Amino acid sequence: MVAVPDQFFPLLTVPFTADTDFTVLADHCEHFAEALIESDDPALRLAMCGRLNACLTLLQPTLNDVIPPHLVPQLTVDTPPAEPPRFEPESDLLCEYCLTLTHVLNSQSLPPDMEKTLTGLLCELVWYFADIMKAPRWVKGTEA
Repeated sequence: MVAVPDQFFPLLTVPFTADTDFTVLADHCEHFAEALIESDDPALRLAMCGRLNACLTLLQPTLNDVIPPHLVPQLTVDTPPAEPPRFEPESDLLCEYCLTLTHVLNSQSLPPDMEKTLTGLLCELVWYFADIMKAPRWVKGTEA
């Protein structure tokens, strides 16, 4: 039996429900994803993937809900962040994501609703990848 790394053990039992604030659920999602990518233990990866799925399933129907009044103060700042959250993987990793999705879709082993969702994700990633590949890299009249 493989031992669960100490830093991931609490994630196996952390409680959350449909009443958990979306900010807390988002934190849990980050922790589950981190454990998922850092673990080599198949059982732990399966458990983290299941916990991540459960959190995302609770979050999805609430994404367009009004922010609860008790969360407004924590989401209000005097000055906006200098850098908003961004998705900017390197082009080689982005290409790898796209290739992996094409392999999954070509397997034709997914239910139609999942296939449609992954096709949408693939298209968004490919369009982003193409924009990056075709983006200007130099400005005329400046040293490289």
